[in-house]
Amino acid sequence: MEPTDEKRNSNPNKKLAFGFIVIIAGLMMLAFNFNIFPWDLKHIFFSWQMLLIAIGVVSISNSESRTPGIILILVGGFFLIPEMFDFHIAFIKLFWPVLLIAIGVMILVKRGIYGPGHTHWHRQRTHCERQQTQPDLDEGFINETNIFSGSKRRITHEVFRGGKVSNIFGGTEIDLSQATLAEGRVELTIECIFGGVTLIVPSDWKVVLSVNSIMGGFSDKRNIVREPSDPSRVLVIRGSSVFGGGEIKSY
Repeated sequence: MEPTDEKRNSNPNKKLAFGFIVIIAGLMMLAFNFNIFPWDLKHIFFSWQMLLIAIGVVSISNSESRTPGIILILVGGFFLIPEMFDFHIAFIKLFWPVLLIAIGVMILVKRGIYGPGHTHWHRQRTHCERQQTQPDLDEGFINETNIFSGSKRRITHEVFRGGKVSNIFGGTEIDLSQATLAEGRVELTIECIFGGVTLIVPSDWKVVLSVNSIMGGFSDKRNIVREPSDPSRVLVIRGSSVFGGGEIKSY
């Protein structure tokens, strides 16, 4: 299965966005050092809130981490407002309600984009695209979404072909210990926001991690990693983790 152009370009786009942000940060520092901008504004432009916004901007340049990027921009912007303006209300009391509303809006928007009105468009996709975007568990794929909930899934199919797992304030445990990895490169996309994923895989699987973590982490915690019987079979875990994470284990 050939990777799409979007996947080929995701890393260059991310590096390009990061490069622009570094240049802007350097220009801002010059402006403050030479008194072009008022020194009183430095604590706003060089703050943890602005850091979250910058990380969010870099994240949305990658199609696989746009949702975490948007949330980071919203969180950073939310806490930056009281630093810029004088408000008589406690913004911290608004944080969780506003965050829940924002997540709900994004869920509805996403549902509207991929809702029934686009059924015909979905049918016109190639088989390769359908596997990447809407994995079918009955064919060896998994598509798991948890929002303020959790799930446990045990894959007993003869061949595991990949899929996608999305957790927003939720968690997932996927047991692949009885599965066989499909030939070639198998991709599992992970997207966690204030959530986590636990994968249980055989000790002889070759696993490659490519997860971008922000205030979190994703690691291989298998106590024993045996030499793969077929090195050409590789499980690639891609995606992003924001205020969350995951781990790989084996029995």
